[in-house]
Amino acid sequence: MTAKLIKTETEYDAALERMETLFDSKHGSASYDEAELLITLISIYENEHHKIEAPDPIEALKFRMEQMKMTRADLIKYLGTRGRISEILSRKRKLSLAMRQKLHKELGIPAESLLS
Repeated sequence: MTAKLIKTETEYDAALERMETLFDSKHGSASYDEAELLITLISIYENEHHKIEAPDPIEALKFRMEQMKMTRADLIKYLGTRGRISEILSRKRKLSLAMRQKLHKELGIPAESLLS
């Protein structure tokens, strides 16, 4: 393989196909080195052309609730009253900075998601 930047979707697709064939390469082999380089080139292209934005804070909270099998009532200790929780989840009220910090610390929701 000749190393070069991936500039088109066609080159990107070809790089992904090649990566599939290199996936189980043994550490220290030439194919492993090629795979490392290819992963870097693919990552550069994806960061420029297929960037995935962090979810908004409410979507991040709902996702974490689903993961942890939490109910709205479980959020009372983090966000306050049932009414406040309802307003937050329906986007009628914004999360305060203190709420965001507590959700990050207590539920492990990534700060980037809570601050977007």
